[in-house]
Amino acid sequence: MKIVLAGAYGNLGSDVFKALLKAGHTVVAADMVERDLGLTGDFTFRKLDVTKQEALKGLCDGADCVITTVGLTKTSATVTNYDIDYQGNLNLLREAQAAGVKHFAYISVLKADKAPKVPMLHAKYLFEEELKKSGLTWCIFRPTGYFYDIVKVFKPMIEKGEVTLLGNTPVHANVVSTEDFADFIVAHMMDDNKTYNVGGKETWSYEEIAKMCFAAAGKEPVIKRAPAWLFDVLAFVNKFKKNGKEAILKFSKWTLTEEMVGDTVTGDMSFREYINKSFGKE
Repeated sequence: MKIVLAGAYGNLGSDVFKALLKAGHTVVAADMVERDLGLTGDFTFRKLDVTKQEALKGLCDGADCVITTVGLTKTSATVTNYDIDYQGNLNLLREAQAAGVKHFAYISVLKADKAPKVPMLHAKYLFEEELKKSGLTWCIFRPTGYFYDIVKVFKPMIEKGEVTLLGNTPVHANVVSTEDFADFIVAHMMDDNKTYNVGGKETWSYEEIAKMCFAAAGKEPVIKRAPAWLFDVLAFVNKFKKNGKEAILKFSKWTLTEEMVGDTVTGDMSFREYINKSFGKE
């Protein structure tokens, strides 16, 4: 089949790209920039700017399915999650409709419908709703989080010798590797009007994750707790600076204080083993 993959060179997108080629699909790899992933197979690159509807013309012609991993995950003073996660993906959806594409798969986030005050989630939820009423056969994937994201958050704190968690209530997550998640997406991208809350095989509290990171780094665990409202204060301050950090802070608070456990478990990769390798402990 011919698959249009939007966000093909991102962290998750590149693994979906690899999984699609491995499965024998023809891929239109669409992204802002092309990277050398060392891939072989039937694919072409298409430069992508989802904020400009006219730039998407012809992108989806002849495609059997569109998969989009597009979303704003970094701070930006020029665009918002509503510009990218919502409107950008909506532009892509409109192009798919115009091209007569039958299937559309979207990568969202667990509990995107539960956080109207968190732009990184709310924008995704708004797009989910547009997709559901589009007339296309849709599949929405809501991951709990990814191995690399959690380690990216914890590693600087581990290096400093102290981890700070929010609130006093234990919070759990069964994060999934992007490789395992990519395989799941490719296997289910053509499913009819399904939403999957996807997580990995291991469920840990953030305190347990912190202790595993300390152990992998060969350090004694030092874990402190801070009130969650501190992030509200920081978000409020950065709102007026218009530097884009407000959305990141709200999302960080959400993920560190909400249970993020998906009921669709996939993959064989171990988060504990990933942590050990990330800190150089085999």
